[in-house]
Amino acid sequence: MARWSSKSWRAFRPGTAVAAAESAQAAPARRGGDTAAAAVVVPVLAARAAVAARCRILGIDPGSRYTGYGVIDCTGPELRCLVHGRIQVAGAPLAERLHRIHDGIRALLARFAPDEIAVERVFVNRNVDAALKLGQARGAALAALGAGAEVFEYAPRAIKLSIVGFGSADKAQVAHMVRQLLGLGAEVELATDASDALAVALCHAHARRVAALTGQVMAEASRAEAGVGRK
Repeated sequence: MARWSSKSWRAFRPGTAVAAAESAQAAPARRGGDTAAAAVVVPVLAARAAVAARCRILGIDPGSRYTGYGVIDCTGPELRCLVHGRIQVAGAPLAERLHRIHDGIRALLARFAPDEIAVERVFVNRNVDAALKLGQARGAALAALGAGAEVFEYAPRAIKLSIVGFGSADKAQVAHMVRQLLGLGAEVELATDASDALAVALCHAHARRVAALTGQVMAEASRAEAGVGRK
């Protein structure tokens, strides 16, 4: 099987980008200072501050019978699980299920006040009825978030690729990596739905960290280089 390690988040080395930016800033500074090039250090420090800042993420794995949830705290590279579980609505009429999902998510928001919310996108399979119910459950969860919430959506394959490094990983592999990344011992009971929700939150934690370390630095460095070129 071909392996595309360069496309995995594990291939990213944040120190390389930061060191390169700092070197670009340090050289002209030693020669007396080039203000345009020296400005590169500003986005570097800003990116580091963005990564170091604490962020609380609520991960949601919508389901018409069980809706998984997981809340993690991110401080730089440190990840800590605050709570995980699932909202059980199996056996109730559909309208009541949606009402319980809505109320359950609202209760989580009130209790943990997450800064950002990550939700798994709907997986469409051959069973149209199941897909419709799943979409309705997802809609109830999203409606509970309210206006102005920071919501990020990830496809199931992207979540598995971020957590396991393989887009077709099974649930056991995802659960194993979730335990490893969050330091959850074997004694901690972890339902499949809760594990999937924590995987969604971890996927977003990885995405925001990479974005802070690469996107901001590269954008600002490009603007600085453009300024030097114009002079």
